[in-house]
Amino acid sequence: MIDFTHILCPTDLSESSVRPLTYAAALARWYKSKLTVLHVVPTFDPIPMRSPSIAGDFQLVYPVPREQVLEELRRFADAAGVGSDEASLAAEPGDPSRSIVDQAVAIPADLVVMGTHGRSGFERLLLGSVAEKVLRTAPCPVLLVPPHLTAAIPDDVRFKNILCPMDFSSGAMQALGFALDLARQADGSVTVLHVVEWLVEDEPRTQAHFNVPEYRQQLIEDARRRMKALVAEEPRNWSAIQDLVVSGRAHREVLRVASESATDLIVMGAQGRGGLGLALFGSTTQQVVRGATCPVMTVRGAGVPA
Repeated sequence: MIDFTHILCPTDLSESSVRPLTYAAALARWYKSKLTVLHVVPTFDPIPMRSPSIAGDFQLVYPVPREQVLEELRRFADAAGVGSDEASLAAEPGDPSRSIVDQAVAIPADLVVMGTHGRSGFERLLLGSVAEKVLRTAPCPVLLVPPHLTAAIPDDVRFKNILCPMDFSSGAMQALGFALDLARQADGSVTVLHVVEWLVEDEPRTQAHFNVPEYRQQLIEDARRRMKALVAEEPRNWSAIQDLVVSGRAHREVLRVASESATDLIVMGAQGRGGLGLALFGSTTQQVVRGATCPVMTVRGAGVPA
């Protein structure tokens, strides 16, 4: 059974990172787990800088000391409603993504909760930089909380309605295990969704050597058989499991189904078929996170190298 005993929540102290911290604290209350709030700075060491007034002369620039960063972090946590008895605070120097992963390994963390927008506030995600690197190398699942999360955050978080996109890769199979266990704990339900993308927008051509709609339907029927076999192995006495096969662009269908079914959480693999990782399957993951109005948990497949 999944048991989050220690949750790590990186923050850049921006307004957009308040919601992920609030969500991480709610998860920690529900799972009765430890919570570490981490802020990463470039360095705590003095930085030699050439003086603009005297050629060849250097002066030392002293960054904000660790104690001051921790004080600011404490004020930030208090403003987010996270009391001093609920979270441990950590300030570390270095590259943000590497420091986050190092801290996750050192704790060790069962879950990393982070936002998808940084201080810039641009619509392009942190996912393209810090969060993407964390997804590639984190030793545990990563829960991404979008800034446009619509649902109110309760005192405790239980995932009652989970959507699990399935491409039959190792990452997706691992994600399904997480989705089912999370639903079991909340007496909830899981919708396992497979999207057939190949030839989805093509129309039959007179020169075609095969019937495109007919072949597309064969792909759908084959996927349905695989999905039926997949969910048939799971017990249904603790939750409802629905298998769903549709055709279309993967991210569009994932977002559509999530919206229409009032999904609380999307759980998906961080590596798709072909072993190309986030470079390929991650394009779907990124677009899902961009448009999702609920949190998205990414899970790397067992034995998948970082």
